[in-house]
Formats: sequence, C-alpha cells, structure tokens
Amino acid sequence: MCGIVGYVGPQNALDVVLEGLRRLEYRGYDSAGVAVLAGGGQATAKKAGKLANLEKDLADSPLPESTIGIGHTRWATHGGPTDRNAHPHVSADGRVAVIHNGIIENFAALRAECEAAGVEFTSETDTEVAAHLLARVYDETPPGPGRLAEAMRTVSRRLEGAFTLVASHADEPDTLVASRRNSPLVVGVGEAADGTPEYFLGSDVAAFIAHTREARELGQDQVVEIDRHRGLTVTDFAGTAVEPHAYTVDWDAEAAEKGGYDWFMLKEIAEQPRAVADTLLGRIGQGGELVLDEVRLSDQDLRDIDKVFVVACGTAYHAGLIAKYAIEHWTRIPVEVEVASEFRYRDPVLDRSTLVVVISQSGETMDTLMALRHAKEQKARVLAICNANGSTIPRESDAVLYTHAGPEVAVASTKGFLTQLIACYLVGLFLAQVRGIKYADEVATIVDDLRRLPEAVAEVLTRMEPVRELGRSLAGAGTILFLGRHVAFPVALEGALKLKELAYIHAEGFAAGELKHGPIALIDQGTPVVVVVPSPRARESVHGKVVSNIQEVRARGARTIVIAEEGDEDVVPYADHVIRVPRTPTLMAPVVTTVPLQVLACEIADTRGYDVDQPRNLAKSVTVE
Repeated sequence: MCGIVGYVGPQNALDVVLEGLRRLEYRGYDSAGVAVLAGGGQATAKKAGKLANLEKDLADSPLPESTIGIGHTRWATHGGPTDRNAHPHVSADGRVAVIHNGIIENFAALRAECEAAGVEFTSETDTEVAAHLLARVYDETPPGPGRLAEAMRTVSRRLEGAFTLVASHADEPDTLVASRRNSPLVVGVGEAADGTPEYFLGSDVAAFIAHTREARELGQDQVVEIDRHRGLTVTDFAGTAVEPHAYTVDWDAEAAEKGGYDWFMLKEIAEQPRAVADTLLGRIGQGGELVLDEVRLSDQDLRDIDKVFVVACGTAYHAGLIAKYAIEHWTRIPVEVEVASEFRYRDPVLDRSTLVVVISQSGETMDTLMALRHAKEQKARVLAICNANGSTIPRESDAVLYTHAGPEVAVASTKGFLTQLIACYLVGLFLAQVRGIKYADEVATIVDDLRRLPEAVAEVLTRMEPVRELGRSLAGAGTILFLGRHVAFPVALEGALKLKELAYIHAEGFAAGELKHGPIALIDQGTPVVVVVPSPRARESVHGKVVSNIQEVRARGARTIVIAEEGDEDVVPYADHVIRVPRTPTLMAPVVTTVPLQVLACEIADTRGYDVDQPRNLAKSVTVE
C-alpha cells in the first residue's frame, strides 16, 4: 500500500526514482507521481492509473535533470484516485513537496487551521495538510543546518495516526527529510560508480536493491535527514540523536525479477520448495532437536505459558488456524486464533502467562501491529512470525521467528503462506520440546517429517499441468465452493480467498461438516466444488465423513474436484477430477494441499484476462487500519 522512493546522489534522480517505483508496484496503487529539485524550485509530475501513464506524460513533457528527487505510488484513502489527489503534494508557495504513506487522523482539524490562515487546498487528501504545515513551520524555524529536519520534527509531533512523510524544500537543494510513525520506511546507503556517496529512501528495500544492499532501520517516531554533504542523521521527534541499526539485505535485484515466468506469482509458487527448506535451515540440531536462536524468550518464560493466541490477517490468519491444530496437539496448551482487526476491540484476557503469536509477511500490517501493541500493554509475551528483517512488528515483539521466503512480489501470498506454516510448526514443536511434552525421539521424528516437506512440495509442482487445464475449463464459473475438515478446513478457506483475490469469482470455503447446516443449498447443477480430503490416517475417521460429503454434493449436481493423497482410492468413484498429492503427516498436509489451489486460482485469473500479480483494489502490505 503506497510506495515511497527518495534519492540523493550523483545519478539522475528521476531515473532512480522511477526504477524504484517500478519495483514497488507489487504493493498495489492507483496513481503515481514524482518531484525533483531543479532551477531553484520543485518540478513535479503525477498521474492517475498505472506508472506507465506517468511515464508517458514524462516522455511528452520531461522534467529537468536533477540529482535529488522523490516518488510515490498511491493507494487511495482520502479522496479518489485522480490526478490532483496523486502525490507529491506541494505547498501553496511551491517550495515544499511531500509524499506520504498512511493516514493522518487529525487532518480535518489541521486543514481547517490552514484554511483559516488563508491556504487554498487543491486536493481532497490528508497529505496536503502536511505540505502546507511544513512550509509554514519551516519559515518559522531559524535558518541553519538541519532547518528542514527541525521543521519536520515539529510538524510530526502535531500529527496523529500512521504516517511516513518524505519532503524536500527548494531552499535546501541538497537535502531530503523523512518522518516515520506506524508506517514503514527504510534507508539505503550506497556508493555510486564514481565513488560518491548516495542515499535512498524506500517503503521497503526493493525500492533500491538494484543500487545497494546496505540498509538502515528507521524506528518508531524518528526523523531522518539526508544531506549530500553532511550525510545521514537520525533523531527522534524531540531532536535527540539516534544511531540507526545497520543491516545487509540478503537478496539481490535478480530475485525480484520474473525469471522467465509469465507472472511473479508463478515464479513464487515454483520457489516454494526452496523457501520451505530455507525456513528450516539452521533450526535443527545434530540430534534432531530444534534450535531457535531468534526466539529471545527464556525456557522458563515458555514453561510459564498457559494460553496461546495467534493473531493475523488474511492468508496469515489461515496459517494461524492451521497452527492451532499443531500447537494444541503437540503442547496441550489451549490456542485461540484471532483476526487482528478484531483482537483488541473485544478486550481479550491476557497476562504474563499468555503468548501472543503475531503473523505478518511484511512486518508492517497495521491491524496486526496494533494488536501486538495491545498485547504488550497487557503484559503478554509476543512472538512474531515475519518475512521482513528489520520491519516494525519483529522489532516491537519480545521474540521473532523469521521466515526465509525471500521477496514476494505478487500481491497474493504463496510462498509467504507456506513458510508461515513451517514457522508455526517450529514454534509449536519448540514449545513442546522446551516444556518436556515431547521426548527427544518424538521431536526428532517430527523434525524428519518437516525435512521431507520441500521434496513433497517439489513433487506436487511436477503434477500441475492437469490443474492448469482444469483452471482453464473453470474460468467461466460464477461460483466455486471449497470444502475441508480438520486442517483441510483452513486450506479450503485459503483456496477460496486466492480465487476471490485473483479471479474475482464468488468463492466460499466451508467446514465440510457444516455442509448440511445451510451451505448445501448453494449446490446447483454443474457447481464446481473443490474438496480437500484429509488423509485416511486422520483422527477419528474424519476421512470417511468427507467422502460422504463428496457424495452428497455430487448427488445434487456438483462438479467435484478432489484433492487427495496418493493411494486414497475411496474418493475415486465420486470425483469428476482427482488431484493427487504425496502422503504427508496429517498436521503437515496443508503444505502440499495448498499448492494446487494456488495454481488453480492463478490459471483461472489468467484465463479470464486479469492481472495475476496486482489484483484490483488490493495492496501487498496493508499499513493502515
């Protein structure tokens, strides 16, 4: 949601900024714009729609060359996706340009204040308020080094809500400043070909990964000043100097390219065996025990846990639903799974004996971040599962388990989901190990099962051509239903979500046991029904009950598409299509049964002519509530 890029260095800033915006397109957006400092003033261009629209305008009306600039892709909140609402926004005197990610919650009062002072607004956005305030405060700030940064600190203290602001001022042609609260921002530090230092700002490291892998974390309520001559300075909102944490990004620009696939999503589906293997890497000791060095909670802290909450949104929430089965089975600790946006508003009962596991691919999901902060206020211990090193959620958690999915560009999560599942299994098994619920040989046996998962996922991927053919035949469907029981129920929910996200088809996931309690009324002649069948080895004969469900929907005219493990012949008489997956331990079956549903949704969307990587109205990282 909203992409931010900034550059100070010897290169043509517009080229660097546009390249960064292209790399951030996966975040989702509906307009784009740029500003460069040149000729003693701000030169801007902005356009509704895709980045290509802006680039066409720039080809027709080029901006002057400059070595300092900012760029933005906007996902509309305040005001529609129009040219005038696109960023950057410029102050009334034309001296200040601002780009913004997030929501300024008290913008109405601030706008009224500006209008009372005679300022005329040209947009409907909350962002424009920041541009006018910054211009006024700058004029009131004593001249000298750091003047723009001081003005930004003063303005930031007045703003409420979530925001990342990046600004330039025509009176300081060598300086960019940025401010961050509850919204992502990272700084890149590099060296140009001629040895000159150069600096980058980005919503994430993808914005500048082609130029440098050296990054600096910007913390909560901090302002960064980048000056061509004085370098990089970080302070808090009060002006106290802060030493930012430096880290090196462990992937390169090539990892963010399509690699010959039609869609990033297809590439990322194909990368899942390696992503699963990488998430396991370094976490298994020589004796088969788990070694989770990142989990900064003591063994005694974990032994004191008497309840677990798993809190997440969207696909990550489905990973949490599967985690519940594994954690409860292995540890005998009760687990609740919560939608992050609802968690703090229902006043959950939390204390020092509660472990809250928050799952977020980006580490910036605002609803999840707010749930985390509520849990911390209630003295609960918080463990984050995250793919983005140095992002806000792991930084604010007591412990973290990083997934190693690598960059995920497509908006719909695939390898992010599978690696979240692996991380959830590791957390559950580690709890069982530390608490002595599982003996060492039992832990080692389960670890061996985990080690076999990358190969199992790779095997599934070799069988996907019939799934693609099936997807093409289903492209005209108006409704597709998904059924599952036990751990297959969250897989059904995930399959339905993927189809809704990508193909804009009405899709619902149901617990198969609930079928006769209402959903069976949706079955009509030819209705496609995807049934994720648990292993015949699943608990309490749930397999036989699901086979009965297949018969029930087929008797009412459904077209039955069955995902079943190798050797399960019970489903064959009642399935119009059978998709086979390798035999896998029951609790880990979602790692393989999810993959065909990802491919199916991708193929249906592609056949219908939609943008698989950037579905309409969606953003990769939801950084506002």
